[in-house]
Amino acid sequence: MRGIALVSVALVAGMAATAAGVVGCGQAGNVAAARLDAQVPAGQLGRSVAGGYSFIGQMMDTYAGGATPRLVQSFTGGVLGRQHFTVSESYDDALLIDAYLAEGTPEGRSRAEVIGNGLLYVQANDPRHDGRIRAAYAPVPLLSPGDVTATDPASDVGGMAWAGQALVQLYAATGSNAYLAGAEAIGNWVQACCRDTRGPGGYTGGVAADGQHFTWKSTEHNIDLYALFRLLATETGDPEWSARAAWARHFIVAMWDPQQGRFYIGTTADGQTPNDSVRPEDVNTWSYLALRDPSYAASLDWDVRHLAATSGGRHGVSFCTGDRTGVWYEGTGHLADALEFRGGFWDWIHAASYLRDIHHAQASGLNGDGRGIIAASRDGLSDCSGGSLYASLHTGATAWYILAAKRIDPFFLIPTPAVTPASTLAPASTLAPVPTLAPVPTLIPAS
Repeated sequence: MRGIALVSVALVAGMAATAAGVVGCGQAGNVAAARLDAQVPAGQLGRSVAGGYSFIGQMMDTYAGGATPRLVQSFTGGVLGRQHFTVSESYDDALLIDAYLAEGTPEGRSRAEVIGNGLLYVQANDPRHDGRIRAAYAPVPLLSPGDVTATDPASDVGGMAWAGQALVQLYAATGSNAYLAGAEAIGNWVQACCRDTRGPGGYTGGVAADGQHFTWKSTEHNIDLYALFRLLATETGDPEWSARAAWARHFIVAMWDPQQGRFYIGTTADGQTPNDSVRPEDVNTWSYLALRDPSYAASLDWDVRHLAATSGGRHGVSFCTGDRTGVWYEGTGHLADALEFRGGFWDWIHAASYLRDIHHAQASGLNGDGRGIIAASRDGLSDCSGGSLYASLHTGATAWYILAAKRIDPFFLIPTPAVTPASTLAPASTLAPVPTLAPVPTLIPAS
């Protein structure tokens, strides 16, 4: 729980600076004092994270145990449980691999390998045999090719990129070439099918369930691809992956709106016109976690200011500006993670407050079990694109909470005890210097 320990240090230092007149006076100083309760005590947070691991372990073992290759059901309980929505989303499987590797134990790595083997199995047994992975599968034991059932046969490049990233993480942790080959196959599929030369370049969204190619481009997808290609460049030494990463990054930065201090969601179907119909949270947090570029650090402030949401006295962010009637806990988790890596005084306060409120949702949220994290604070929270989020326990939201609590950026190689001891990790403030931003003391009221 090193991240939370640093929060305490930052708070003490910040209070000393306030007393000396460095941070400010009046309301800012009063708010700083009021936020001394922002962090979850380290021991309590450790138990909370252990509860998160217990939840994802139970979900992983619902249909099989041991070393049997399998993917993991994404949601349980609440509305989705009553609807018998049992799919395993590939994006969530990737996050579980990251969370298990972040655990830093032999058991965690073994569990990560089981899920990674599941991803390799569905990839090898896809009817197209071209390296793609589908958006979602049935979470059954994968004992024969007939067990592979794509519940969502779309091949969206964002989900595929996350799966590829997780496979590279497994290769780095285990040295198994099968994981690297699987990740490269995903990258090569995207390069062959989705590279685009219209407008600012980048990559299109992939292929729909009916086989039609998307012609729009997503900033979030290109962020995911940038991270995958950069990881592949690091692990293979092949400059072609660096060139592909640069192509994705060129698109990402072209989607930056400097006046608003945020990213557009992507382009319309013409591949050139910026699409501003939806203003979501993840494009801004993931851009910082992937790029670590101070030029775009204001994207986090935009999320904190414009997506603030409150539910039952607890705070976080919504999925998008079109519906701020509930908290999206997955997004609140990766915003906390990004703020920790930016590492300013107010960043630590906000991040600690977000983690505290996710912890409260774990303990007493709607449909909670005291271990997992629900996707949203209420049922029917809009994603502003026609879909809804529910107060059902979610492996992805739980994984992001674990990653944020451990201060792990999944867009970079995950440190393991055998590679980088935790005691040698650099403080967040040394990772990427950013300009000091004005505090926003009224965004997260004191409890």
